[in-house]
Amino acid sequence: MTALPFRRLLTSLLCLAALGQSHPASALGLLPAYEAALANDPAYRAALQESEAGQEYRVLGRSHLLPSLTANYSTSKNQGDVTTATLLGERTEPRKYTSSAASIQLRQPLLHLEGMARYRQGEAQSSASDAQFLVRSQDLIVRLVSLYASAKYAEDQLAQAIAQRDAYAEQRQSNVRLFQRGEGTRTEVLETQAKFDLSEAQVLEARDSLTNARNALAAMVGQDIDRLDPLVDDFQVRPLQPASFEAWKELALANNPEVIAQRYAVEVASEEINKNRAGHWPRLDLIASVSNSKSDTTSTFNQDTNNRSIGVQLNVPLYAGGSVSAATRQAVANHEKARADLDAKTSQVLVELRKQYNLTQSSVLRIDAAAKSLSSALLLVDATQKSVKGGQRTNLDVLNAQQQLFEARRDLALSRYNYLLGYLRLRYSAGTLARADLQDVAGYFVREN
Repeated sequence: MTALPFRRLLTSLLCLAALGQSHPASALGLLPAYEAALANDPAYRAALQESEAGQEYRVLGRSHLLPSLTANYSTSKNQGDVTTATLLGERTEPRKYTSSAASIQLRQPLLHLEGMARYRQGEAQSSASDAQFLVRSQDLIVRLVSLYASAKYAEDQLAQAIAQRDAYAEQRQSNVRLFQRGEGTRTEVLETQAKFDLSEAQVLEARDSLTNARNALAAMVGQDIDRLDPLVDDFQVRPLQPASFEAWKELALANNPEVIAQRYAVEVASEEINKNRAGHWPRLDLIASVSNSKSDTTSTFNQDTNNRSIGVQLNVPLYAGGSVSAATRQAVANHEKARADLDAKTSQVLVELRKQYNLTQSSVLRIDAAAKSLSSALLLVDATQKSVKGGQRTNLDVLNAQQQLFEARRDLALSRYNYLLGYLRLRYSAGTLARADLQDVAGYFVREN
């Protein structure tokens, strides 16, 4: 290799490196987008903090059954007069002294029905929080793929619009040449020009749609979007597993986190009833204390007293103005409402599950029909162009055939993206959506560097 070509090669590599630093060329893949969304999506970060807060319900509930320890200390300066009766009459003695008192008390519930209800309620509330966080985690995957597919579809639409505009531009040049040679008509030139002008507007609209779609995805992943991985050419629909709707229904009833969260809500409402009913029951506590007092009163002036005690305390509620009964009736009504909400949520989940199941089942037919339509549109364009040369078709027929071709490509891309979304939404409705499903969907995209 001579010195000049080597220098040119080195210069080219340096330029490419500088370009790569200022404008990253790698496309954003679906899995990297998911990792970025885990760190940057505001809705997911809020759900994460909500979940952490929800875990504290267990601690709060358990605290009502554990011992409590309190310490007290007080000190004061006192001034008083002590009058004493004697044989010679009364004698008054002024006193100025400092008194202090300190104590530590331990209280351990022995019989505390309200505390037991609060403990079980805290467990249910934390479990409901876990289920709600699982809902948000699965929703993150669905939202991400939806935004990713929308942005990628917008990229496809822009590319199709540009290709359509370029095809019309080429057709227009051909019409102008034919017209100049006297083999075409001005009408054909005007027809193509009208299609070209319309395609220019469609390109502008497609660019705006792409910008909006990328901005929506960027807000979720926390980074600017330049390019996305395209779909694979060999797009194969996988068989649905399990195949029957009844199997999916069983999965949804057992695993859907929204249904599970609502079941825990019913349990929380049930423990609310027990908590309020406990207002009629006695409470028994074990109490142990250690105290020290110095000159606590005038009668204990200059005395230092240490005291240790252990015993039980029984509190028996007698009457609270009817608040306990009213709160219990209110809790019973709320419990019935929670059960009705559970039935409503279950029905809603099963309706959505049926919808996504049907859409996924029909995706094979829709994709196959769109692929056949695209093949037919390609053949139609070729046949129409040949027919024009034979005088059997007109320029408008060619333009219409090209328009049909671009629509067929659009429909095929849209049906593929809808299949991928339906694939995930079906699993989301069943409550089984996980990262492995996202990896399966990511396999439908070509990873670009």
